[in-house]
Amino acid sequence: MPSNNRKIEQAVIGHEGGGKLWDRAFAFAFKGLVYAQIWEDPVVDMEALQIAPEHRVATIASGGCNVLSYLTADPAEIVAVDLNTAHIALAHLKLAAARHLPDYAAFRRFFAEADRKDNIAAYEIHVRPHLDETSRAYWEGRDLSGRRRIRGFAKGVYKRGLLGGFIGMAHLVARLYRIDPRELLEAETLEEQRKIFETRLAPIFDKKFIRWLTDQPASLFGLGIPPAQFEALAGDARMSDVLRARLEKLACDFALEDNYFAWQAFGRGYGKGAGAPLPPYLQERHFEDVRARAERVMVRHISMTDHLAGADDRSHDRYILLDAQDWMSDAQLTELWTEITRTARPDARVLFRTAAEASLLPGRLPDTLLERWNYRAAESKDYTARDRSSIYGGVHMYALR
Repeated sequence: MPSNNRKIEQAVIGHEGGGKLWDRAFAFAFKGLVYAQIWEDPVVDMEALQIAPEHRVATIASGGCNVLSYLTADPAEIVAVDLNTAHIALAHLKLAAARHLPDYAAFRRFFAEADRKDNIAAYEIHVRPHLDETSRAYWEGRDLSGRRRIRGFAKGVYKRGLLGGFIGMAHLVARLYRIDPRELLEAETLEEQRKIFETRLAPIFDKKFIRWLTDQPASLFGLGIPPAQFEALAGDARMSDVLRARLEKLACDFALEDNYFAWQAFGRGYGKGAGAPLPPYLQERHFEDVRARAERVMVRHISMTDHLAGADDRSHDRYILLDAQDWMSDAQLTELWTEITRTARPDARVLFRTAAEASLLPGRLPDTLLERWNYRAAESKDYTARDRSSIYGGVHMYALR
């Protein structure tokens, strides 16, 4: 059986035995922490999936926060899978913290602020004793700077990982043009948000250096975008134009008091005020439910396809694939959807995102397999428009016929 590192390479490269240099470079980068916070909107997810108390949910874990947010919908069980060891360790950390930190204030400090020295003491006393050995070894291991990884929660964990580094580099480049992205967070209305975007941020994308830089596949590794997804995202347009349009949606389409993704992008963390927007799992009104239901989550270091291949027929109700299919070959897509269809209970739903606008399934799955599923096109278009993360071209929902 291939190692999990080898499976990551196969997922990115899409075939056995070799691949492009950019593919292998991304596969190497993706073995570390990519997302301290997942960049898919859990509110849209839960509306699309209509999770009910009897449902068994299978999802890719990524940063783990959406897994905990789905608990607010009260499912019977969530199986969270991922090939990335850092993401598995982060999911275990968030679950252990939800169950064992003394109260909501400590939980909020740990993940909503994530830059307090007392978070380390909270980890040592309340969380560490309840972590599995592998996750504990990860957090107490050293990063490239020689510091224990758990120290990230005293220094600003959302500035860590590939995504955190990418956002930090974007801020640095903006400052070279005498622009501070944090300016957007001073806006008090949608009209002010748009004015700041159009006069301060948008012109950056017309700079020759920015247009050249964003045409390089490696420039978007920090967004977790592999070369194949880079090509799908760009299409026939310049990547700088695509990124400007996505950033415009993030900056202008949603009020700042309701969009924590904007705070992460423009402020490199969650807002500090009591009314700052937070993911569902970090909101005080959900804390007791998340704590009580955390034991319903099973975290597995395995691919979604392999997890489902070992599951019984008609054993799952809801599937969340994030954008993983953008990485897949036709054969991998067919294998995955064969297992989804076999394990799907009546009324099952599948949700996923794509870099491009259109669903990638037509023409790539066998017709006999795709015909088992009904694509909710109008609803998917609406979910895409309301996804506050604004990174993706499409949010897609399929329901079992």
